[in-house]
Amino acid sequence: MDVSIKDKATKKAFDLALDLAYTHIKKDPQKGLLDVIKLFDDYLVPKSRQENTAKDAIDRIKKELADPQSKWSSFGLDMVQNVDENILKTLAKNLGYQAAYKGNAKRNALQKEHHCNIPWAILFDPTSACNLQCKGCWAAEYGQKNNLTYPDMKSIVSQGNDLGTYLFLLTGGEPLVRKEDILRLAKDFPDSEFHIFTNGTLIDDAFCQEVKKLGNLTFALSIEGTQASTDFRRGEGVYQKVIKAMETMQAHQLLYGVSICYTSKNYQYVTDDAFIQMLVDKGCKLAWYFHYMPVGKDADTSLLLSPEEREAVYHKVREIRSASYPKNIFTIDFQNDGEFVNGCVAGGKNYLHINSLGDIEPCVFIHYSDSNLREKTLKETLKSPLFMGFYHNQPFNQNLLKPCPMLENPGRLTQIVQASGAKNTDVIAQETPQDLQEKTTPYAQAWDKTAKKLWEKTHPQA
Repeated sequence: MDVSIKDKATKKAFDLALDLAYTHIKKDPQKGLLDVIKLFDDYLVPKSRQENTAKDAIDRIKKELADPQSKWSSFGLDMVQNVDENILKTLAKNLGYQAAYKGNAKRNALQKEHHCNIPWAILFDPTSACNLQCKGCWAAEYGQKNNLTYPDMKSIVSQGNDLGTYLFLLTGGEPLVRKEDILRLAKDFPDSEFHIFTNGTLIDDAFCQEVKKLGNLTFALSIEGTQASTDFRRGEGVYQKVIKAMETMQAHQLLYGVSICYTSKNYQYVTDDAFIQMLVDKGCKLAWYFHYMPVGKDADTSLLLSPEEREAVYHKVREIRSASYPKNIFTIDFQNDGEFVNGCVAGGKNYLHINSLGDIEPCVFIHYSDSNLREKTLKETLKSPLFMGFYHNQPFNQNLLKPCPMLENPGRLTQIVQASGAKNTDVIAQETPQDLQEKTTPYAQAWDKTAKKLWEKTHPQA
């Protein structure tokens, strides 16, 4: 049978099974949710059997959903009742069938053929422009200068699909400065999923109506913590605009969450139960927690957490994510969850970043590049010296609570950048990898003892 015909037939079977499972959810939510998980089991696991990670995850989800007292059974029902049906079904199709089933098969084959990383997701900046003037952010002054063209963005998604990548994350600047192009991109690529990191202030009813029709856009709204801390950094009244955006999205039954940068100044508040309850009340289903990274020549190192502070976040985020925690929200800790993805995810292992100038970087926090979108294909970039440096060195530490070559493993990033000849991509002030290493070394040395203690407690045989 022709490959394209077989793909269409398999996808149609998946879609029909998903529609049936969704019908079951409305009659018997617990059974219907188990039907959805079985569907993922049937399609996703055969392509991932060699690693068993997908099967293990699905088996855990089945176990949780089988328990009517579990938070995750309640969470699944909450999603079905309060998120638009088109959005949920499109998410399941794009991440379940396109990314996990079809995409992973293609990615695995290409990785074996080319002996390089192939990303699960691609993060890119449509623009460096922003409608706010946040303290400590360069976008307000420099942002109007740098944009990816629509053909650039279309090329990223098209090349990504050819590699088996169907999840695209958008940041900036403020990506919704380009909201018309983003809507157009989502329409042109209905089989891809787009997750937007946004300040939320440009979200309105008209935009939400378009998102609801398309079905393949989800969101993470940036929030600093309290109203006072948000308005101090982002401008008077911004906190209420973010809350208003959540309320508007909730009214339209969109799927969204928050993006939180935790620092030594705000880590207690942004993990507080009252804060989490506020997010849940406003309809948030996901919280990304990003450890503060001292990137940039004048970055404030006082915002780096002490070992005790980081350990507190480590425990609290896992508590919020646990089945026993009573609030329906899923949390991801970009730094402390390294053990679940085998360490550093950058350099195309799980994702890469493309800035608004077209520079292709290993990570949004690592501002070095030896390739540009307008000069190289993504496949060529993944085999470039910089990206192969990541491929040959991951994981950077056997203790996966020290995943990053920049933050927790002094010298590793310096070696890769120097060997590759990569340039610094900062638009304001160049920072050498040696300077960055000097800035992060005290933090790495301080965290080492706590990381070892935590790792040995959960991995005694490691």
